Amino acid sequence: MDQINPEFNFRVIPRLDIKGPNLVKGIHMEGLRVLGKPEDFARNYYENGADELYYIDAVASLYERNSLLEIIERTAKEIFIPLCVGGGLRSVEDIRTVLRAGADKVSINTAAIKTPELISQASRAFGSSTIVVSIEAVRHSDGHYECLTDYGRQSSGVDAITWAKQAEDLGAGELIVTSIDQEGTGEGFDLELTSKISQAAGIPVIASGGAGSAEDIKRVIVAGCADAVSAASIFHYGLLGKHKYDRSQFAQEGNVEFLKKSGGVALPANFQPITVRDLKVELIKSGIPCRIEGLADA
Repeated sequence: MDQINPEFNFRVIPRLDIKGPNLVKGIHMEGLRVLGKPEDFARNYYENGADELYYIDAVASLYERNSLLEIIERTAKEIFIPLCVGGGLRSVEDIRTVLRAGADKVSINTAAIKTPELISQASRAFGSSTIVVSIEAVRHSDGHYECLTDYGRQSSGVDAITWAKQAEDLGAGELIVTSIDQEGTGEGFDLELTSKISQAAGIPVIASGGAGSAEDIKRVIVAGCADAVSAASIFHYGLLGKHKYDRSQFAQEGNVEFLKKSGGVALPANFQPITVRDLKVELIKSGIPCRIEGLADA
């Protein structure tokens, strides 16, 4: 978009990467560290005015299946905003199972690139608004962007900009675009990647990967032409230490660095954690419209 449409509300979508029963976070989608239980974070985001929640199974590609059904079933009973679920969805039947569990949308990446007709089949079966194609892209030295699959682990040889347009033509209703180079760094979004895909495709583009501050999010909306933002660390890190856990329950979960130190660990200077509500207030002050309850009290 060339200018902000005042009648269009930008969406703020916290992203929850899940490994087993736990919320995790890494950098460049690697080195995953346990942050706590996803239901605690999800409840906070819902109460603070998140427009949607985006759940992704971080290890689905390793097991060739999505393991979030129980979490989604629980969440859908308590949280009444759209839930998008991704990771390990490889067929129309997989998608149907997740939707029946309580998801409102699904995000597909690996299976869509390997079998593009899955996008068409799924959009015909469930409607294009239900089908989000996830583009996890890495920038090469010559400037072109390549799609990665399997939670950013595998090369595909597919050009990200070309694929964005193809995914739209096949029936995708939205695109969620994650820069692997920026993901988890707090150094800002890849504005070129987001804007190129926004220009190539005529469907909503959700920017993901790199948010360290409210200013980063403002920039990707204005300069990156994003229709929505999905972020993790900027929201998660502000909640570290607020939920009290018995650390013994995470003993087999790998990297629990954040949980071992009360209140979390020291964050890089470029991270400025913020609540969903406070972010929306900042966006509105900058002339970027979004939905917020009780604005007069903000």
